[in-house]
Amino acid sequence: MGTVAESLRLALALIATADERLLDIVGLSLRVSATACALGAAVGLLGGAWLAVAQVPGHRLLVWVSNTLLALPAVVVGLLVYLMLSRAGPLGEFGLLFTPTAMVVAQAVLVVPLIAALARRLVVDALAEGGEQLRSLGASPMTAAMLMLLHARFGVATVLLTAFGRAISEVGAVMIVGGNIDGVTRVMTTAIALETSKGDLPLALALGIVLLAVVGLIYGLITIVQSLARGRAGVAREAFA
Repeated sequence: MGTVAESLRLALALIATADERLLDIVGLSLRVSATACALGAAVGLLGGAWLAVAQVPGHRLLVWVSNTLLALPAVVVGLLVYLMLSRAGPLGEFGLLFTPTAMVVAQAVLVVPLIAALARRLVVDALAEGGEQLRSLGASPMTAAMLMLLHARFGVATVLLTAFGRAISEVGAVMIVGGNIDGVTRVMTTAIALETSKGDLPLALALGIVLLAVVGLIYGLITIVQSLARGRAGVAREAFA
C-alpha cells in the first residue's frame, strides 16, 4: 500500500510540475488523435451521407459492412496498416512505418467506420423529418444529405467527439505501426503499457490520470452538446406550437 501511495504522490507531482517528458507524450497523443479524427471526419461524414441516400445494388450489404466494422479490433487495423506501410507493402517506399504519420493513418482507419455509421443514422433521421421539403426544392439526394449533416451539427459534433475518444484511448494499432519509440511515437496508451511493465509506476499513473481527464472532458463535452441540442429542439417545437 505504501508503494502505491508513494507512486500516486509522485504521479501527482509530475502533473503539478508539468514534467517535460509527460507533456511531450500527452502533446503527441493529442496531435495524432486530432489529426486522425480530422481525416476520418472528411471520409466518414461523406461516406455516411452517401450511404444514407445511395440507391445502388448491394446497398444493404454496404450498410451491414459499415455497421460490422464498428467492432473492428484495433490490433487488426494495426496489422493491416503495418502490411501496407512495411517495406514489402505497396506504400513501403515512403518510409512511414514507425512514425507519427503511420499512427495517424491507423487511427483514421479505426474511426472512419464509426463516423460513417453514426453519420448515416443522423442523415436518415434528419431526412425523415425534412427531406421532402428539400426534394421539392430540387435538391439532389447527396446535396440533401450534406445539408442535413450541416443542420444536425450538434449530432455531428457528438459523433466527432466520440471518434476522438475512441482514437485517443486505443493502444493496439498505434503500438504495432508506431513501435512505441521514446520521444518519437510514444503516446499515452503505449507509454502506460511500457512504463507499467518496467515498474515506473509514477509516470504510468500520471499518464493514466491525464488520459482519464481527457476522456472525461470529451464525454462531458458530449453531454453539453446533447443538452444544447435538446434545448434547441425544445425551442423549435414551442415556436411552431
